Amino acid sequence: MSLSRKMLRDIKINKTQFIAIFLMAFIGIFAYSGIYGEYYGLVQTSNQYYADTNMADGWIDNDNFDELSVHKVNEFSTQTDRQEVVLSSADLEGKPDMTLHFIEKGTISKFYTTEGEDFDSSDDSGVWLDQRFADARDLHIGDTITFEFDNLTIKKEIKGTGYSPEYIYETSPSSLTPDFSELGFAYLSYKAYPEDLEYNKLLVKYNCSDSDFKEKLDDSIDYLSFTKKENHLSVSKFANEMDQHKMIGDVFPIVFILVTFLTLLTTMTRIVTHQRTQIGILKAVGFKDSTIILHYLSYAFFPVLLGAILGLVTGPMIIPQMFYPTMATMYSMPMWHPGFDMSFVYIAILLVVLSVFVTYMTCRRISKENPASTMRPKAPNISSKGFLEKSKLWNRLSFNLRWNIRDAKSNKFRAFMVIVGVMGCVALLIAAFGMNDSLNELKSWEYDDINHFESRIQLSNNANPMELYYILNESNGSFIMQQSIEIRANDMEDTVTLLASNNTDLISYTDSNRNQIDIDEGDVSISTKLAEKFNLTKGDKIRWHVVGSDEWVTSKIGQIHAEPISQGLIMSPDTLEDQGLNFTPTNIVTSEKYGENLESVKSVTTIDKMRKSWDMMTTSVMMMVSVVTVVAVVLAGLVLYNLGILSFTEMEREIATLKVLGFKTNDLRKLLLTQNIIFTSIGFILGIPIGFYFMTLMMNAAGESLYYIPTLTWGNILLCVAITYTISIGVNLLFSEKIRNLDMVEALKDVD
Repeated sequence: MSLSRKMLRDIKINKTQFIAIFLMAFIGIFAYSGIYGEYYGLVQTSNQYYADTNMADGWIDNDNFDELSVHKVNEFSTQTDRQEVVLSSADLEGKPDMTLHFIEKGTISKFYTTEGEDFDSSDDSGVWLDQRFADARDLHIGDTITFEFDNLTIKKEIKGTGYSPEYIYETSPSSLTPDFSELGFAYLSYKAYPEDLEYNKLLVKYNCSDSDFKEKLDDSIDYLSFTKKENHLSVSKFANEMDQHKMIGDVFPIVFILVTFLTLLTTMTRIVTHQRTQIGILKAVGFKDSTIILHYLSYAFFPVLLGAILGLVTGPMIIPQMFYPTMATMYSMPMWHPGFDMSFVYIAILLVVLSVFVTYMTCRRISKENPASTMRPKAPNISSKGFLEKSKLWNRLSFNLRWNIRDAKSNKFRAFMVIVGVMGCVALLIAAFGMNDSLNELKSWEYDDINHFESRIQLSNNANPMELYYILNESNGSFIMQQSIEIRANDMEDTVTLLASNNTDLISYTDSNRNQIDIDEGDVSISTKLAEKFNLTKGDKIRWHVVGSDEWVTSKIGQIHAEPISQGLIMSPDTLEDQGLNFTPTNIVTSEKYGENLESVKSVTTIDKMRKSWDMMTTSVMMMVSVVTVVAVVLAGLVLYNLGILSFTEMEREIATLKVLGFKTNDLRKLLLTQNIIFTSIGFILGIPIGFYFMTLMMNAAGESLYYIPTLTWGNILLCVAITYTISIGVNLLFSEKIRNLDMVEALKDVD
């Protein structure tokens, strides 16, 4: 009972350090369980969503699937249950992009109804509409909606609204982010199709590998393209988002937890050193060594346990809710729930156990001393002369430097802890600022160096040729063609983007250093990241085809360009036609603002809107950057404060001796400041490459479509310097009062 009262009294006296221990344990587990709670929430919710809707394993495209083709596919797919779909692009008033699914069975990639009736594949009078589109257009159950497609018109009653697992992520060609008032999908019964059915998409399920299925598919039927689940745009984009959040969960909480151990170790070292006399008295009056050790273990056990429990409870509740609202603007799912994994509990338990172990290592040595030795102050560490001290240079150094060098040699572990603590905090700052700079550089590269147009006019699929040339002349623009293509090389394949463009000042091509390059007539240029992925160089050959066409083309790589946002091929219209393909304009780019409403114009996007779209797409990442920056600053303050207290505690006798010899408080404060700055500088320099490594891990998880050069501006480097050294100097100033009020009698007790 008396030891319990002593523990409470010690905690009260050293409340700042114990609050720091509690906060570090809390922040570590809060960050780990919160970030991973968000990640596991995304994984568990999406997996459950895919399971509930029986998400397809693959999509086969063709002009028309006959019964023989479907029968052959059934022979090697594990389920006879398949889903034939007629996929059509439709127009509504206001010209949004609507994708119509005419479904025969509705058993694979099922429509997930949130309002109204469940989808009924035999109901030819109703339509089941995209929930986000219905909300954006203020459409409700019972409303009538008219679709125009393939020179056909149908009018249907809205029977239900909801979501589709194939549209977690969807965006129009003119934007990086979805505008749900201009983009949507609808599910209808196959009976609602006004003409004879010609299915152009087949959804399949199978239990073999993707490569085995595709090999059997190639041997069985003719088809246009096959897309496996992991390459589906919606699935891959959402998976990349989850990978990026997982990477944050892998990296940053580890730093928090390591710094927790560092803080705990410094605090307990200080307390035990200060209480040597009390420990000696406890030994002298009969307390066993095991009882004393258990007493000091409780100093770490309770603050860390409370911090871990609070972090475990609040992390998954708070952090996911910070990111889900911004993610919901990009992705469409019927529910957003934080997840939980037993690893959260295991990490919390491990943190408590290791904290107790660290404290035990601190107390173990002093518990072995006899009471008489323990009641004396700790003898100062003694170090022998090294090479520097024996050299002539030593005498030329100032007393300040000589004293700090010897102190660091005598207290190597303390010096190591200071450097490691600063290094971890600087790494977080560099990673956060580097991500911010890298994303800003990508934005500047894409919308300043490459794209110089004011407006991009997206053209309708069935645009009138005469009207197209009228728009071209009126806008003083230039035709471009952007299409999704499937590329194969070196036993690999991927779906990327083809850009066919005339020589125009409105679009520039660049290399990896953002220098402008020209793509010669007749050359096919491949993006740098795609070339690296496929291990391709100039002169190599590739095979590719436009998605939706079965005409494969073999091309020789003539040039390599760098594109930050979209990876693929670039060529001129004449080069495209030399490959045997037609140049079909999909957009017009112009240096003017264009607002004329014509049938052939599907939408008009300005460069400012594209920049805003980029900002929206990176909102969640930038929020995470802000959180990491704030936490890194807090960490730096806590670490440097605790290590400063430890340094002061271990140097009390030396400081007292120097005061007796006539050194003033300002001189002694300068000694500590010099040591702080030296250790902070070493930690800062070592933290920079680690921060770059963290940043690279984060940016690599952003997805295969982004090509970036790791960037950290001098402004943010100087900001890191300012933050780190301001905290270091500020902490040093806090010890001025401690030096002035030092108990000289206690500090200079005999240690013989």
